[in-house]
Amino acid sequence: MSTTQSERLRGLLEPLVAARDLDLEEIEVTPVGRMRVLRIVVDSDAGVQLDACAELSRAVSERLDETDAMGEAAYRLEVTSPGADRPLTLLRHYRRATGRLIKAKLLDGDELVARILSVDDDGLDLEVPGVKGRKPSSRRLAFSEIEKARVEIEFNRKAAERNAAAADDENEEEA
Repeated sequence: MSTTQSERLRGLLEPLVAARDLDLEEIEVTPVGRMRVLRIVVDSDAGVQLDACAELSRAVSERLDETDAMGEAAYRLEVTSPGADRPLTLLRHYRRATGRLIKAKLLDGDELVARILSVDDDGLDLEVPGVKGRKPSSRRLAFSEIEKARVEIEFNRKAAERNAAAADDENEEEA
């Protein structure tokens, strides 16, 4: 049984990542000219700080220097966290996105934009924004209905939440 380079690297590096309470999300080796780029993507429930990436990068570099996992050719090591637009594919991805707005393409061809309220082993409880002044509605979405999903970037959410909180305060004062 042969293993790919990515599988060998995963077996070698996963203990280093797990020891720092991180999840190894992806390993990618890409040729770039005469060298290669080894990109390691890590995440955690609390997010990943730059210092954690730097510390892990040093540990991975040392481990790779001790082995021949990358061969003799030159390579550049990148340790990073997933981008905001990465696909949601695992249960932990959805749990980490609780409270966030997502865009899901459903198996029936429909698209849905909604906020994740809660996640369990079977699916998501969502709040679907209201359209044209209507109130938001609730929806249950099973994982088996989802073809693909991503977090939607919200640039003005904090401002909208502040405005809603201020409106609530004014309503309480009037009552």
